[in-house]
Amino acid sequence: MPSLRKLSRRSFIASSAVTVAGSALTPKRLFAQDPVVDSILKDGKVVSREKASWKVRPFPMKQVRLGDGPCTAAMEADRKYLHSLPADRLLHTFRINAGIPSSAQAFGGWEAPDCELRGHYAGGHYLSAVALLYASSGDEDLKKNGDAVVAELAKCQTDLNNGGYLSAFPIEFFDRLRNRDRVWAPFYTVHKILAGMLDMYVHTGNEQALEVAQKMAAWTGSYTGSLSYEHMQRVLGTEYGGMGESLANLYAITGKEYYLAIAQRFDKKQFFDPLAAHRDELKGLHVNTHIPQVIAAARLYELTGDVRYRDIAEYFWDEVVSERSYCTGGTSNHESWNTDPGKLAAELSTNTTEDCCAYNMMKLSRHLFGWKPDARLMDYYERLLFNHRLGTINPEDGTMMYYLPLASGYWKTFGKPFDAFWCCTGTGSEEYAKLADTIYFHDDDSLYVNLYVASHLEWPEKGLSLRQDTNFPEQQGTTLVVSAKSPVQMEINLRIPYWTNGGNVKVNGAELSAFSSPSSYLALNRVWKSGDKIELHLPMRLHTHPMPDDSTVQAMMYGPLVLAGRFDRVSKEMMYGDYEPKPTDQYKVPEIVAEAANPTAWVQSDPKQPLVFHAAGQSDPITLAPLYTILQERYAVYWKVNTKTT
Repeated sequence: MPSLRKLSRRSFIASSAVTVAGSALTPKRLFAQDPVVDSILKDGKVVSREKASWKVRPFPMKQVRLGDGPCTAAMEADRKYLHSLPADRLLHTFRINAGIPSSAQAFGGWEAPDCELRGHYAGGHYLSAVALLYASSGDEDLKKNGDAVVAELAKCQTDLNNGGYLSAFPIEFFDRLRNRDRVWAPFYTVHKILAGMLDMYVHTGNEQALEVAQKMAAWTGSYTGSLSYEHMQRVLGTEYGGMGESLANLYAITGKEYYLAIAQRFDKKQFFDPLAAHRDELKGLHVNTHIPQVIAAARLYELTGDVRYRDIAEYFWDEVVSERSYCTGGTSNHESWNTDPGKLAAELSTNTTEDCCAYNMMKLSRHLFGWKPDARLMDYYERLLFNHRLGTINPEDGTMMYYLPLASGYWKTFGKPFDAFWCCTGTGSEEYAKLADTIYFHDDDSLYVNLYVASHLEWPEKGLSLRQDTNFPEQQGTTLVVSAKSPVQMEINLRIPYWTNGGNVKVNGAELSAFSSPSSYLALNRVWKSGDKIELHLPMRLHTHPMPDDSTVQAMMYGPLVLAGRFDRVSKEMMYGDYEPKPTDQYKVPEIVAEAANPTAWVQSDPKQPLVFHAAGQSDPITLAPLYTILQERYAVYWKVNTKTT
């Protein structure tokens, strides 16, 4: 945002007043694999809009069910939280904006009646999370709640009677946006609502949600169409979420070229041109304003075949992952990229690695993997999943974090259940609802096992199911058991991660002589029959993750897991309400002495407890554990390491 760039989303304050409605629905029915969306016409014919199709595709989530483990614990905490949100409270500010009486108690935080982003969660993220959780768990009660919210929002859209406009804040916010007057991020909020409606259609079959979405798109087309190209580019200086992606998906569902044209109005030249030329000009940018724009570029590549969009997406991913990411896979400090590439040692604070950035980088990684199934993409995805995403939901109540602090001596903070509704509450509600969406991918003749997560896959087209039994990451590997109606010739590809120290695989008890190198897939091609069993052993090892610009600042890892030193417990009061811990309340973490030739020797595993480690040869006793398991303690991820003198 030009004049507003210095303001983070969370520090922007609030204001304002109301009016809006109408458009048309094409009678198409749904067939979907997120995000590759096809349509089924009334005559049953499948229509695909993809010009650059994914080479490998995810399974619909209804075909994958999670087993016991940390992913299920996170999903269940999320489910409990979603069930705790009453529809009348979710709808309150939408009804007020539409002139419909409401006596419901207003939410606080970013859903408060005076917050300029109100509606982003209540009418957007909430619907996406409900739809995704229905797809991944079959929760009918949650689906009914989502259907009820869609129906009431449709009434609000009708009563607003303004060309399809739908929001919980007045349409005058868009006048301020057009005039480049101070306003938070109105299109950001509209995007969340539009995406929620599309998810309700795609994952639950709610036809009314698609109708609402098309009316919203018609209003968006009218608003943006009234602006010159230059004027629209100025408007794009204010955060607008994934408008391009959602409008592109609406085109994929309906086939209406108009939506694709509107989507491309959200291409920001100032951001895309350097990326297309392979120039890192990310310094100074607000991170999560821009990752969704790259996801839109990825989606537009798929729907237009324009390789420039692909170049933008691939270069951006490479640059962020290799030059601007921490040991957890997360990126951003104080919500921005503040430095030149590869300069991170001084970028440790209580405000590192905004959670939304992790959500969106995982989403982008899925697109790139669909184009080319490179194990390195899933190595990165796994790093984010286990270190960042699983570590930022409170398993006790489903509340979520805003930042994951990587400065040493601090603790995790969570939003209050009804008084936060931050952007990261929203993306978290979605993330934990779809933890089954990337475990398995496939093409016509092969299966990719990307993540080692206890789960059950049904592949009816092959007459096959697969059960994955694992206690990963406590267990160093996994077991896969095949059930098949009849023997089937197929290739099963197992990801061999970057972190493994050797490894082996057995099929029906017999160890294979061949294995595969780290960051690759091991292909097992044979005729599979019921009862066939694959046992994959992936030994973990300790390894360091030094800062690129200061090798004496290091994180310790074990396999894919970031290890954190555990220190004093904090009170419940300290855990709730704030975006981050108080920067002045820091515990002084000891420096480490290590051997240059053996930098991991100062950490030793506990022989009696899995995934528990202790410091050896240090001035103070230190216990380390996976970062994602730490909840109510101060911790340290990065250590100042001094070389031991002999």
